[in-house]
This record gives sequence, structure tokens and C-alpha cells, in this order.
Amino acid sequence: MIEESIPAALAGERLDRVVSLVTGVSRADAAALVAAGGATLDGERVPGKYRVRAGQHLAVDPDLLPPAPLPAADPAVPVPVAHLDDVVIVVDKPAGLVVHPGAGAPDGTLVNGLLARFPELVAVGDPARPGIVHRLDKGTSGLMVVARTPAAYEHLVDALARHEVVREYVALVRGVPASASGLIDAPLGRSPRDPLRRAVVTGGRPARTRYEVLEQFGSRALLRCSLETGRTHQIRVHLAAIGHPVVGDPTYGGAHDAFGLDRPFLHAARLSFEHPDDGHRVTVESPLPVDLAGVLDRLRPHESTGQDLV
Repeated sequence: MIEESIPAALAGERLDRVVSLVTGVSRADAAALVAAGGATLDGERVPGKYRVRAGQHLAVDPDLLPPAPLPAADPAVPVPVAHLDDVVIVVDKPAGLVVHPGAGAPDGTLVNGLLARFPELVAVGDPARPGIVHRLDKGTSGLMVVARTPAAYEHLVDALARHEVVREYVALVRGVPASASGLIDAPLGRSPRDPLRRAVVTGGRPARTRYEVLEQFGSRALLRCSLETGRTHQIRVHLAAIGHPVVGDPTYGGAHDAFGLDRPFLHAARLSFEHPDDGHRVTVESPLPVDLAGVLDRLRPHESTGQDLV
């Protein structure tokens, strides 16, 4: 059961639209769910056209959602592979590529490309996102591991739950943190002001992000961030919450003076996990892509003149 308190930002919206936003399904599917009795407000069934009020308790039964169409193989979607063996794939995802089909991205995703190259994934994990054990945001580039077998899938899901998978990111942020390293331990949930965003909220899901300052460039800093949990938008929300939004992030306050970036300066640079078969440690690293490396070139002192180009 999905349960939410209606935020002020959605007051006056139709129930079927709110259900669509909360579940991530199409408006038509949300309307069908409401008509089938799969959504209640304060314990009562109301029609999809009902206008919700702030503070009402929404409960949605996702089991009544119509089944999503299974993703199809699409060889046109590139799948940059950083590591490959019989049971796991480590993908170096480019920015702009959605990981799996969903509302607003029914096809052309990484999963569609993976199925074209590795058809055996169709039997691994969730049929709607086969092989996927963790995700990266559309605008985030870098490494993610994909399971090729059911046994590998279970192993990796458990390892992630036990915080045994090392996931390190590089982020350029506005401002310089007061401490050279630190732990951001703040619960995350849906923003009460905007249901499409996440925020630090009382009663949210536990979330922990460690950071370390790698370089400083005047009013900006390059950080290494590591995840102890894997919540939606976790690094972006946590860094914004301490006053240092990721450069280029329009959602959480980092779009100003973004050096021409059309996405957040956030890259999954290192991934390390225990191999599901024999337990040996697999560690993969990914260099910064061209767009992010170019920003750092502009920020670093110019070697030929000694002038700072900030």
C-alpha cells in the first residue's frame, strides 16, 4: 500500500491526477485504479474527479494497477559496458539515458538496449526492469551493476541492503563545505511543496551520504560522495540541504552559473562489490565524461598563463 498526506501544492487537484503523480503511472491508468476502488482519501472512496484537500490521507493499492507492458529489446540504444562476465554487467551509463521504462519514458531506455544485447535478462528480477538492482537518475552518468542471472540478482539486492556495495560519486557543488569531510544523515521523502521532488522530511526514509572535499575552485568545490543508502535523488537533495547544491541541477538549486551544463555535475565514478559467484571483489572505475571534465578544465588555473579562468 502506498500512503501519502496530500501536500499543499496539490490542494485542489483531481484525485486521479494525484494518484498518477504518486504512482508514476499514466493519467488513464490512475483513473482506472480509482474507478476500481484502489484509492481512498481519509479511508473513503471518492471519484477520480474529486478535488483533494491539503492534509488528507491518501492510500493507494498498487496491486490494482493494470500491468505495465514489458520492455522490448531495442538495439538502437547504446550500452557502454565497463565490465562483463557470465553473471554481472557493469554499465557506464551516459547522461540523458533513462534506466528503465516508466511514465514519460515508455521506450528508448537502458533496459531496452540491455535486452537487445543480453536477452537472458528477461528472466532476471522484475520483468518491468529486468536485471536492474539499482538506478541512476537520467541526468547522472557513470557506473551501475546489472545482474545476468536470478542468483546474481538476489545476491546483489541483498548486498545493497546490507550496504556492502561501494558506490562513489564525483560532484561539483556551489560553495565550499565548512568541513573537509562529513556525513549527511537526514531522512528523505516526497517534498510537501512539490510531489515530483524529494526533500529532507520528518518521518522520511533513512538516508546517509558521506562526502569529502577533493578540490576547491573559489566559490565551488569538487566532492567525492559515497552512498550508505540509495534513495531517489539522495546526493542531490542532501547536498542542497546543507547549502551546497550540485552545479547544473535545475531541480535542487544548482542551475545558476552552470558552465553551460544541461545536467547536474554528478558522476558515478567508482563501483565495488563482492562477485556473486566466488566472492572476489570487483572494482570498476569510470573517468569523468567530456562535458564534466571540460568544466574542471575551465575552473583549474591555466597552466600556460598561470591565470585562474573562473
